[in-house]
Amino acid sequence: MKIRQFRYGADNLGYLLYNDKSAVAIDGGSPEEILRFAKQDGLEIRYVTNTHSHPDHTSGNRELLENSGAEYLDFQTLVKTKKIDLGDERIEIFHTPGHTRDSVCFYSPPYLVSGDTLFNGKVGKCFTGNIETFLDSIKILLGLPEETLVYAGHDYVREYMEFIRGLEPDNIHIDKYLEKYDPGHVCFLLADEKRVDPFLRFNDEKIVSILKNRELAQKPKWTGGARLYH
Repeated sequence: MKIRQFRYGADNLGYLLYNDKSAVAIDGGSPEEILRFAKQDGLEIRYVTNTHSHPDHTSGNRELLENSGAEYLDFQTLVKTKKIDLGDERIEIFHTPGHTRDSVCFYSPPYLVSGDTLFNGKVGKCFTGNIETFLDSIKILLGLPEETLVYAGHDYVREYMEFIRGLEPDNIHIDKYLEKYDPGHVCFLLADEKRVDPFLRFNDEKIVSILKNRELAQKPKWTGGARLYH
């Protein structure tokens, strides 16, 4: 499986996951560019879908569907089938409620299209208000291999690295992270995310100390590979 990233708007990122013949468009907010790329590479766009239903992620659906003959995969279909097959290759679907109730992520090793559930440098905002469910969703993603490449729904990298530097100025991984940052192709290893994102390191003694100093709760939310604090 291959991946192609398409930037649109101020910071939105959409994707094609594809093999030699066919493709899935995810959050295709730049339909003209996506259609042009598919034509140039001889790809059939078989499916159009979204990481969640916020309009900045669904804006390209109609144009893509009208000009490709693709099938639209809605949220109910995604969570029911839990997969998309492209020939002999499979994309796994993870239901990750928290940012929205209908948030999903797409995983085809080594690629994770995480939408607004997990950004590069920070987790997404929990608009549902259900923090426990959102933490469970993050736990699913943290269980993936560390060589997983995280492709998010927005490029907020510089903003989030500035926030993290203010929180944890002695984190030596921030500069290394920024050295890897390419605005033309935004992705990072899950291992890199775990080194910089404080929301993924709440079991780290330093982060726990910061929480204590700010009089925030440090109660462990779960145990295992990733113990987050509520």
